[in-house]
Amino acid sequence: MSTTATNKTNISLGRMLLRSLAHRRARSFSALAALTVSAAVSTALLTLYNDLDAKLHHEFRSFGANVVVTSTTAAISPDEILQVQNIAGTNSLTAPISYAIATTDRKTPVVVAGVDFATMQKLDNWWKVGTWPSQPDQVLLGQRAAGFIANEKEVTLTYAGKALTLHGTGRLSTGGDEDSRIYLPLATFENWVGVQPHVLEIQVPGGAGRVNAVLSQLKHDLPQLHADPVRQLVAGESSIVDKTHALMYGAVLLIALTVAVSVLATLSASVLERRRDFALMKALGASQSQLFAHFLLEALVLATVGVVAGYLLGSGLAWAIGIANFGTATWPKLSILPLVLLLNLGIAACAALFPARVLRGLQPAALLKGE
Repeated sequence: MSTTATNKTNISLGRMLLRSLAHRRARSFSALAALTVSAAVSTALLTLYNDLDAKLHHEFRSFGANVVVTSTTAAISPDEILQVQNIAGTNSLTAPISYAIATTDRKTPVVVAGVDFATMQKLDNWWKVGTWPSQPDQVLLGQRAAGFIANEKEVTLTYAGKALTLHGTGRLSTGGDEDSRIYLPLATFENWVGVQPHVLEIQVPGGAGRVNAVLSQLKHDLPQLHADPVRQLVAGESSIVDKTHALMYGAVLLIALTVAVSVLATLSASVLERRRDFALMKALGASQSQLFAHFLLEALVLATVGVVAGYLLGSGLAWAIGIANFGTATWPKLSILPLVLLLNLGIAACAALFPARVLRGLQPAALLKGE
């Protein structure tokens, strides 16, 4: 074929592409809508996926400590607490806790615990607390422990013959052992009982891998202490994160397959409608590869436009989901745009392969005669 004929054919193919997109708006819009949905959902899921670990780990932090360090022979010294904090990392929370058995004004034994209330409020913000103590002479009464006290406003406790009167400020309800305890400020507890902390509750940020690394280092650097994970929390966090990852992968795959079927049906109908147009181009000298390139180009143009619209919609959807479910916004990420584009182009290309096979069997003479 001469250069002039080739140029004319290419021009005709270009006009045919524009004509198809402009005049077959219903089918073009149907394919574009499907590809836009694919891009939007993929963008939303991939954007959330990038922040998923951080957001889920943040949510799990609200459930309290995931590592407990204890000493059975002696109190944990301030130097050891500092070492533990350095190993756990700057983003971790470490709460020293001291325990003792005291007697209430009703002569009932009760577990009293000395804690740093500011740290505990961050560490265990899932606790149901009316009012957190803010003064050295204020205490937090567990729901059941409050029944051991005659006067909650003037809480009198006795340990080793030493009486201490404090003011109850709030009730604590967790449904666990905490409900049977009375919590005092750590400094007040140490001055009264003379016992330093024997327990450290630690909240280590990150997943199971990070927690295990901290545990290994604690056991290596501080063998005199016992460091154990809160296994239900660590295992549950790891399991939920893994399952959420798998769910998001599966959702993207399912949506991609659904969109591919929708686009396949639209493009197949488009080929059948335009058989005479393709037959005419073939009669004028267009090669099989040129016809296929035209048809594939049409699908890829729709896929590209769908990516632009879908990326904007998907980014907005990810932002809304982040606010609604995690309380923090998930901002758009340009780094996922190439992946979304590749996915949409792949869907469009695969959907175009089957209808394009119909072009091979076109008989220009028969079609143009109306047979």
